Amino acid sequence: MPRDASIKKVLVIGSGPIIIGQAAEFDYAGTQACRALREEGISVVLINSNPATIMTDTEIADRVYIEPLNVEFAERVIARERPDGILPTLGGQTGLNLATQLAEAGIVDKYGARLLGTPLKSIRKAEDRHEFRELMREIGEPVPESWIVEEESQLDEPLKSGIWPLIVRPAYTLGGTGGGIAYNEAELREITRRGLSLSMHHQVMIERYLAGWKEVEYEVMRDANDTAITVCNMENFDPMGVHTGDSIVIAPSQTLSDKEYQMLRTASLKIIRALGIEGGCNVQLSLSPHSFDYYVIEVNPRVSRSSALASKATGYPIARVAAKIAVGLHLEEIDNAVTRKTLACFEPALDYCVVKIPRWPFDKFNVADRRISTQMKATGEVMAIDRAFEPALHKAIRSLEVGIYGLQSKASSKMSDVEIEEAIRIPNDERLWAITEALRRGVMVEEIHSLSAIDPWFLRKLKGMVELETEIKSQSSAILAASEAEETPPADVVSLLTRAKRAGFPDRSLSDLTGAVELQIRKLRKRLGIVPVYKIVDTCAAEFEAETPYFYSCYDSENEQ
Repeated sequence: MPRDASIKKVLVIGSGPIIIGQAAEFDYAGTQACRALREEGISVVLINSNPATIMTDTEIADRVYIEPLNVEFAERVIARERPDGILPTLGGQTGLNLATQLAEAGIVDKYGARLLGTPLKSIRKAEDRHEFRELMREIGEPVPESWIVEEESQLDEPLKSGIWPLIVRPAYTLGGTGGGIAYNEAELREITRRGLSLSMHHQVMIERYLAGWKEVEYEVMRDANDTAITVCNMENFDPMGVHTGDSIVIAPSQTLSDKEYQMLRTASLKIIRALGIEGGCNVQLSLSPHSFDYYVIEVNPRVSRSSALASKATGYPIARVAAKIAVGLHLEEIDNAVTRKTLACFEPALDYCVVKIPRWPFDKFNVADRRISTQMKATGEVMAIDRAFEPALHKAIRSLEVGIYGLQSKASSKMSDVEIEEAIRIPNDERLWAITEALRRGVMVEEIHSLSAIDPWFLRKLKGMVELETEIKSQSSAILAASEAEETPPADVVSLLTRAKRAGFPDRSLSDLTGAVELQIRKLRKRLGIVPVYKIVDTCAAEFEAETPYFYSCYDSENEQ
């Protein structure tokens, strides 16, 4: 079906100021949406309270209003511009909440506009904890034991259940704001009070905390013709209990069997169809590490923080496609902007590994509580692409710009064994380096797994990198001599350097491990032909020739540039 010709002017609601849980990801999404709408010949009006974004550049939209994102000012803009449609799902939780308030206040109908893309009833079903729970039960998707609470007096029922710990999830909030894990009655009452006060609809859901279960996300896209695809699936390094925005995330999933992957993919597609979402959607699920049991945790009926990650990871422009779906186009009518040969209904294929690491502000707020839980504390994130988990992790660590270049940190090396154990058991921003330090001290993978519930696959990968460190140190004299004498080192040393670079060790780390000057290490590996090549991110794993791809570097044999 061609796009809806009655839509000539669209109001795009931005995400407002950069805050914890909502940073530049939504500026990226909103900018894509504005450009996609203008490609279709639609006049774009943008309202956003943050002038320090690309989105509010005067070239992005036809009219830009830098005004507070509240009902009063939004109504003034609508009254003045008279848009045919309002696009609410590309401005994060702020944009979604404001559009919901405008619709509930009758302002959308009053001025003859309509919400584009995902209908209001679908937004309510996904955001309202009670409606979402009931829908999941209707379609046969499992949800944890839970209770909907709208006032503190309703806590009697969850307290009588005897289930501990419990997790509190407020409705209509961002980044887990107001939520938390309660281990006793006093904590439950305190967290519930906070969650109710911060929820737009004064509602929280209290449910069984699935300690130690895996957290998996699927980024899903659906159009009005009920064509639905999964754009990307992502797996959290940390188990349940850490907000996904505060967890290291790997795409595609590394530890799921094909049966588990297909089971959760099928559930995600079933959920987006049942909700009636038109556009992008993020489905969060929890999977038992010991069986095929899983639970649906929640759904974001909008472009989310994870959508920006999935877009960059796959090359599939989720926000662009979602904006075109919102004005009536179907997935099979939208071209793939990277290949210009395939269509948006083709699921992206990844022949590489992506690692995301959150960026916390604890270097600026050094007296803050560094523990991380269900309420997000990160103010941003970095993403790295490489052929495998190890080099992608190394790249992401360097991108954090915190003075750490690998799996060694000065802070963790100074910790006692007791402090290391505590840092592994209680999630915090330095947990990764505490784990690698424990591995250096001979702590077994099984013991670290029992403390952290992190999947042993990831721990074994970290152990392999720590063992490679030891191997590099054992050959430090040979590497140092080769770098100083400008002679070809023995074959085993060449092989070791090649393996180190393919595992992502930067020259800075090799310098620290061998005692050689960093520049000498660089000259040595270049002399030995150990140089990076470039691979393509093209959404289709080279099945079709790409016209506008982007590249990532890696230490491999074939150069695709």
